[in-house]
Amino acid sequence: MKNERPFLLVNINNTNTSFALANSRRILRIVKVPTASVHKIPFGRVDISGIVLSSVVPTVAKRVRRLLPMPPLVVSASIDLGVGVRYPNKKQIGADRLANAVGVTKLYGAPAIVVDFGTAVTFDIVNARSEYVGGVIAPGLASVTDYLYQRTALLPHITLAEPKSVIGKSTVDAMRVGAVVGYRGLVKEILHALKRQRGMRKAVVVATGGYGDLMAKKIPEIEHVNPLLTLEGLRFIYLRNCR
Repeated sequence: MKNERPFLLVNINNTNTSFALANSRRILRIVKVPTASVHKIPFGRVDISGIVLSSVVPTVAKRVRRLLPMPPLVVSASIDLGVGVRYPNKKQIGADRLANAVGVTKLYGAPAIVVDFGTAVTFDIVNARSEYVGGVIAPGLASVTDYLYQRTALLPHITLAEPKSVIGKSTVDAMRVGAVVGYRGLVKEILHALKRQRGMRKAVVVATGGYGDLMAKKIPEIEHVNPLLTLEGLRFIYLRNCR
């Protein structure tokens, strides 16, 4: 185990693509690249034992696969994930959402709800039998503020941060209240509705994604924040299929 060769995790999302080296015990190193700018694979000439690929951007996935030194294990509902999938059209499930389901089940147990604060905000649900059963998709937090900036004459482009007060004393502060505080309300209401579903009352709730830390601060329903959850899911999928 000491001289174990690492393997490569690739997670292609709409905004960023993550490349990570991992082994059977942990994730070793991560490099994030804007998805539109992926033209090479990082880490140089590292001797890897294999690759697992998750993508929600088919055109970029094709380009990345041409850059890889070997064929990857491509994540989909048709491979052995280690969790069940109860979903009418399995091909519609994003590979990152499947990875989240695997990661949360392995690390936190089931039933579980993953809130992924990415380009979109997704809620992924795993039932008590460790089966992915569906979820919720809402517009991403940054998408809301970007829309206001793009479609109004006087509202600026802002960086998201915790507002100083619930009453904004400037345009930027007011926009942050609307985005951050308002979005927390959306997340809480969806979580409350999900937990009212049969068998989900005691579901563990885990946040991940770029804004997971910011949003989870004042949402007591979120019990854990794990920014590496998707990559951890990919690591478990690789170990199940390629070792």
